[in-house]
Amino acid sequence: MANTDTVAISEVVAAQERMAKSSGGRELILPQPPSFKNADEARTYIKQRLAAALRLFAKFGFDEGVAGHITARDPERKDHFWVNPFGVDFSMIRASDLILVNDQGEVVEGDYSVNAAAFAIHSQVHTARPDCAAAAHAHSMYGKAWSTLGRQLSPLTQDACAFYEDHGVFQDYTGVVLDLEEGQRIAAALGKGKAVILRNHGLLTVGQSVDEAAWWFITMDRSCQAQLLAEAAGEPIHIEHEQAIKTRGQVGSQVAGWFQFQPLYARIVKEQPDLLD
Repeated sequence: MANTDTVAISEVVAAQERMAKSSGGRELILPQPPSFKNADEARTYIKQRLAAALRLFAKFGFDEGVAGHITARDPERKDHFWVNPFGVDFSMIRASDLILVNDQGEVVEGDYSVNAAAFAIHSQVHTARPDCAAAAHAHSMYGKAWSTLGRQLSPLTQDACAFYEDHGVFQDYTGVVLDLEEGQRIAAALGKGKAVILRNHGLLTVGQSVDEAAWWFITMDRSCQAQLLAEAAGEPIHIEHEQAIKTRGQVGSQVAGWFQFQPLYARIVKEQPDLLD
């Protein structure tokens, strides 16, 4: 992480800590990333968050038939990942429906098959990025519309700055991704960033948690929408480089990505508690 990002994150943390007490000195609620006693506890958390993220993707209209997938690395078997079952609508997926896939594309746990494109892309992303625990890809409306331009997002808004100089573009569209070699090239285009725009295809985001990867996808699709609207209306003003870098540190950190997902998780669980089953 760049030093500028570290400074910006520290400023946000310090400001939030100052606001974490009431006028009487009482400690206020401020959600923090969890710690786990064992792998089973971590696995339950991961699967519930993954099911919630898929339900949210359905709610936001990111689903497109059977296209799209979110994966999460198993906390114990690091070369295995959990993923949504092929052919099941995002809006119906429960934690118990998720399937576990090994590095050969074989289903180790679960009753459904795996989407071949999900394995071709995500297996290579997880291999190339051991620092990332989750990856999200879907054919969302604004993400795929923006992808046809074959260029990165610009720093037009505070939210878009999360991706400033932290995402790539995969320029080589060859149809449905079924080849592991193409998955490797997508991973190379992602590089060390948090996202990659797949030209004429859609978006892919990664994170150190399901929460983070899902939030980056949600806010990236909205940033695509904002830029499409702004450029259709006129010539938008870009945030200057130094301020874009500073803002990336404030809104684009791993903790910020995790935190932004928490209200959405609470909302979808309240609305659709069966997802936890």
